[in-house]
Amino acid sequence: MGFKMSSTDVERVKKVQLSLNVNGQNYVRSIESRTLLLDLLRSDLNLTGTKRGCDTGNCGACTVMIDGKTRLSCLTFALTCRDKDVLTIEGLEENGVPHPIQKAFVETDALQCGFCTPGQIISIKGLLDQNVNPKLRDVKRAISGNICRCGAYNKIFEAALLAAQRIRE
Repeated sequence: MGFKMSSTDVERVKKVQLSLNVNGQNYVRSIESRTLLLDLLRSDLNLTGTKRGCDTGNCGACTVMIDGKTRLSCLTFALTCRDKDVLTIEGLEENGVPHPIQKAFVETDALQCGFCTPGQIISIKGLLDQNVNPKLRDVKRAISGNICRCGAYNKIFEAALLAAQRIRE
């Protein structure tokens, strides 16, 4: 038996103003208080690089950065991002130039179907922002919440270490 909202319940869902910065651009939106960040990004802002995978925080396909820390957007209410900086995969390239992590993924062929790739890249960015000289174990830990159903893990590890090397240079 599923849960159904009555018309009275629907009336109680309030719209609230939200201001946040996504990929360097300020947005103000009127949203329902229960709106997930993932839905705001994909449906309202049309930033579809952040993927909806499991909706339970287990696959990492929806990984974004909020104020410099990696977070799962499928488990994050958009309202908790009020006046915060959100970074998605679309925000990594600068002036049309891919980020070194993105370049390394292409060069090492670290993707197959590509569905998990945005989340993997954002998780690696979170690591490299904290540690530009990671060991393999650090990379494995950083992406431990990101599932690649194609099994491209060795190439992903290689891409992360190559990107770290390039960033150091």
